[in-house]
Amino acid sequence: MKTILALIFTLCLGTQSLVAQTTSNNKVQLAILFDTSGSMDGLIEQAKVVIWQIVNAAGKLRSNGVTPKLEIALYDYGNTGISNADFVRLQTNLISNLDSISQLLFALSTNGGDEYCGSVIKHGINELAWSENPNDVKIIYIAGNEPFNQGSDNYIDVLKTAAEKNIIVNTIYCGPYEQGIQEFWYDASLITQGNYFNIDANNEVAMISTPYDAQINATNATMNSTFYSYNSSNEKFAAKIASEDAKAISKGEAVLAERSVSKAGKNYENAEEDLVDAYAQDSTIINRLKDEQLPEEMRNKSNEEKEAKVKEMQAEREKYKQEINELAKKREEYIAAEKAKRALETGEKDLGSSIIESMNSLAVKKGYTVEK
Repeated sequence: MKTILALIFTLCLGTQSLVAQTTSNNKVQLAILFDTSGSMDGLIEQAKVVIWQIVNAAGKLRSNGVTPKLEIALYDYGNTGISNADFVRLQTNLISNLDSISQLLFALSTNGGDEYCGSVIKHGINELAWSENPNDVKIIYIAGNEPFNQGSDNYIDVLKTAAEKNIIVNTIYCGPYEQGIQEFWYDASLITQGNYFNIDANNEVAMISTPYDAQINATNATMNSTFYSYNSSNEKFAAKIASEDAKAISKGEAVLAERSVSKAGKNYENAEEDLVDAYAQDSTIINRLKDEQLPEEMRNKSNEEKEAKVKEMQAEREKYKQEINELAKKREEYIAAEKAKRALETGEKDLGSSIIESMNSLAVKKGYTVEK
């Protein structure tokens, strides 16, 4: 009987492992290509405000009931500070470390230059670590305000290559809708069956403050104490998280609230730096780390004591995440009511709403669902 039970248990574990592989490995990959020429300061400011809205929207996508892994890549182009003939610069390949994305966004600066849309998309297609899983969502967003057909790379040929690789290219023209059509931004979006949007890059993003923001942010600040660095100083890691919090609140308490909600979501993980996240992925890490790789208070302890401390921090963090997520639902309801009251939904889009709308639409076409 014991042998039979052991066999059943083994088979169940195998089934669970297979389910995990087939439902949790799907990805949403977003490559965002920013024109950083002299006229695009407003676009970059919008990006700093809406990045956490985009992350939170991605966190509501479900593939077979499971949240897909979010990866974001960044390019900037059209800037004379870029030292190559295409004026194209890779800021980061597709990564899931969202704080690093935030750091890079806040470090972007603008300078006059030539904007070659075909070239930056070509770089994005060829250089990024695109998934080969046909069920993954792979999207390029290119935002700018110059004719799409500039440069030596024919954008039609480049976008045909994107279509062959199942990469959808969405175009965001920073200017009047009709002008974007005349300058081939709409035409470019059709080749991969993507979307064309136009925005006023100089408009401030309309963020709605809610009665829940302060409490969400206070809980987030307390939750920061549960992040435990390994392989580097805990003070340095804590400072990095605090720095990105400070950048968010510099754009308003509502923006920090969006970031706080992101930090309570499934796409915010720092397994390369945070011991709690690393332990969640591989519990044997405790046995492999040397004392000098651990925070001071965890040194000179047995592996059992170290593991107990990590589990304690894990439980604490989950408690704070739950508190934030419960408040986030009330926050969303408040924002929806305020939008209706203020009649903000006039059809005018900003960078965030453009990306979120098309990301959701393309994900649904792939069979994903959007959690309400």
